[in-house]
Amino acid sequence: MSFSIEGKTAIVTGAANGVGLAIGKHFVNMGANVVFADMDEDKLKDEISDFAGDDSPARHFAGDLRKKLTIANLLSATIDAFERVDILVNASRQVMLTDPLNTKDTSVSELLDQNLMASFRLTQAVAKRMIAQAEGGDDHAYVGSIVNLSSIAARRTHPDLLAYSVSSAALDQMTRSMAVALAPERIRVNAVAFGSVMSASLKGTLRDHDEMREAIVDNTPLHRIASPGEVADAVQYLASDAAGFVTGQIITVDGGRTLIDPAAVSAH
Repeated sequence: MSFSIEGKTAIVTGAANGVGLAIGKHFVNMGANVVFADMDEDKLKDEISDFAGDDSPARHFAGDLRKKLTIANLLSATIDAFERVDILVNASRQVMLTDPLNTKDTSVSELLDQNLMASFRLTQAVAKRMIAQAEGGDDHAYVGSIVNLSSIAARRTHPDLLAYSVSSAALDQMTRSMAVALAPERIRVNAVAFGSVMSASLKGTLRDHDEMREAIVDNTPLHRIASPGEVADAVQYLASDAAGFVTGQIITVDGGRTLIDPAAVSAH
C-alpha cells in the first residue's frame, strides 16, 4: 500500500508556523495541493511565497475559523482552487496557562472554542463535501482522511495546563466519535498526539531556559526533542492509502515520553 498523497488536495489549518506549516510544506513536497489556513495572513504569505501562485499547488487562506462563515469561505476557496478536498489536517492549536482557582480565568472556554470546536465545525463541513464529491464513484474506495493534531497533555496531569489538557482530551474523544460516525461514509478520522517539538516558538523559549531543555530531554527515552518533520511524516501516513484500515486512533509521537513522564514536567 502506498504512502503517496500525490494529487490529493489538503486543507491544513494553523499553517502559518510551527507544526502546521511543516505539514503543509511537506504535503506540497509530496505532490499534494495544499490550502494553508491561519489567522495571520502576513505570516502565511511570507512563509509560502516561494511556492505559491495561481498555477502552484499551494494557496493561502486567512481567517478566524472559530466563525462559521470563515469555515464556509475556506471550503469555497479550496473548491474554487482545486475542485475538491481529500484531506483535512486540523493543526490549529493554542496553549494557555490556567489558574485553576481563579473564577475569572477563561482559559478553559477559550481553548475549547479554539482547539476543539473550530476543528469540529470544520470537520463537519469538510466531511459533507467529501461525501458529496464521492457520489457515483467507487463504493469501496476511501472517500477522505481527517487528521487532528492533539497533545500528550491529554493524558498528563499538570494544573497550569488544565485548559490545554482538557481541550486536547476532548479533541481525542471527538476524533474517536467522528471516526465511528463517518466510517459508513468511508471517511477516516485519526489524530497525532505529540510531545515537545522543536518549533520556532519552543526554540525561542529554550534559548534562555537550559533547565527546561534538560528536563524535557531527560524525561524522553529517545533523549531528544522531535523535529516538526517527524510529526508531518506521521500525519502523511494517516492521510495516505497506507492507513486505509486505520480510523479512530490517536498515534503518539513523543519519543516514549508518556511511558515515564512525571506530572511535574510540562507536556508541550
